[in-house]
Amino acid sequence: MEKPIPDPTTKELIAPCGMNCRLCLGYVREKNACPGCWGDDSLKMKSCAGCQRKNCEKLIAGGYDFCYQCESYPCASLKGLDKRYRTKYGMSMLENLASIQEIGIDAFMANENERWACPDCGAMLCVHRPACIVCGSIWQA
Repeated sequence: MEKPIPDPTTKELIAPCGMNCRLCLGYVREKNACPGCWGDDSLKMKSCAGCQRKNCEKLIAGGYDFCYQCESYPCASLKGLDKRYRTKYGMSMLENLASIQEIGIDAFMANENERWACPDCGAMLCVHRPACIVCGSIWQA
């Protein structure tokens, strides 16, 4: 049975930190797939369910959807995550959040759909893997 694909233009697939869940290995894997940051925590790995950015007291108390809305933005936790993703995966949470803030979630997702499409088969790439999960095309050096 195939996993239903949420509407790619909704915030449901963008974590408060700016991560596009459609690009995460946890989301794209076949077995025990994660429902995304805003999905049911009982279906996630412990590290994702307990994410300090998603569970941030300031985010929750402020009713914020994204970290950029917080007066502490960017906090040390987000800066650390951004540095790790820039270094390991060539993706920036801070750039994603700046883009969401500047152009809105719909335009951001449209850009993401184009940016992260496999050049060979058109499937969404996984930021955590150097090759397309569908066709095996190498996309990341």
